[in-house]
Amino acid sequence: MGKIIFYEGRNFQGRHWECSSDCMDTFRHFNCCNSIRVSGGQWVAYEKPHYMGYQYILGPGEYPDYHCWMGFNNCVRSCQMFSPYRGSYRMRIFNRPDMMGHMMEFMDDCPNVYERFHYRDIYSCNIMEGYWIFYEHPNYRGRQYFLRPGEYRACGDWGCHNPMVGSFRRMRTLM
Repeated sequence: MGKIIFYEGRNFQGRHWECSSDCMDTFRHFNCCNSIRVSGGQWVAYEKPHYMGYQYILGPGEYPDYHCWMGFNNCVRSCQMFSPYRGSYRMRIFNRPDMMGHMMEFMDDCPNVYERFHYRDIYSCNIMEGYWIFYEHPNYRGRQYFLRPGEYRACGDWGCHNPMVGSFRRMRTLM
């Protein structure tokens, strides 16, 4: 069973709240979040309630301040836990909305989308197997976007406002 602990202070200080399931709105449990401990499971923390806003993908470990989870601020307002996935991974990315334009299929991580795809923008994608994480910049930096199996006909479908994806990787469980 997974568990995540949110702390108001840095370095696991101050008021804290333990969570072991999805939470659509954390506001009643804490005011801000400056550190996190994940003792099991794969989690996605969101900046806003109802699984909206910036997304932060968290695996087991300690995050003593929000910079350690690539946070833009100390605001976490919802979270979801995802079951371990041990199957194969496969997705198709497109340089136009609605699964149009140039397509490439991937089954592995890509630290630099432009070098492999020769386009800077991914407007749509089809996640056929596995969980994937898109990053705004190459080498797994910048804003993160968690994608589960399904069709994403426009970049807004995965929560992004511009189609620039610099890198992506499979969300794998290490056990």
